[in-house]
Amino acid sequence: MSQAGRATTESSGIKKAGLSVAVAVLTVSDSRTIETDTSGRIVIDRLTQAGHRIEDRKMCKDDYQAIREIIGAWVADSKVEFVIVTGGTGLTQRDVTPDAVRSLFTKPIPGFGELFRWLSYREIGTSTIQSRADAGVCGDTIVFLLPGSTGACRLGIEEIILPQLDLDHTPCNLAELLPRIKQEHPPHDDEGSVCRLV
Repeated sequence: MSQAGRATTESSGIKKAGLSVAVAVLTVSDSRTIETDTSGRIVIDRLTQAGHRIEDRKMCKDDYQAIREIIGAWVADSKVEFVIVTGGTGLTQRDVTPDAVRSLFTKPIPGFGELFRWLSYREIGTSTIQSRADAGVCGDTIVFLLPGSTGACRLGIEEIILPQLDLDHTPCNLAELLPRIKQEHPPHDDEGSVCRLV
């Protein structure tokens, strides 16, 4: 991670992060394109407004293996520190994002999904139980799974993810924890990361 200065100015009501992190963003959808991907755009806009770097952005269909391959490649890429996935977290047969990505987790972060659904309840009531939003550590990369709706992405990025990427957020945050996670895992080798696809 590279220091970006401990800026505290506000942009569109979002506090500038004290640390710039590298994020890859994946939108999972059978119908959207880059031009119509409003959810992915919200995520990217909020991240860049907060001073973070978009290392890569991709889109793919609701396909188990395709999702695994994209996330696996990002986890194997030492330049990617965080991954945010939108879409495919529902309950239909086509919604396979959590199933594909959880198999790559080396350590789940159950509090993310719990908090997301608790916050979402204020907006959509009991319908929030249909969301399988989730997060986890995969090797030395932290991955967040958000629903595909723009409202859900806005909620997740603004109320949970951005504060946790802010080095000034107290009492603790994922930005300050990440270097310790990296130290606990062996470096990437020529074949990829410790979190290999099987």
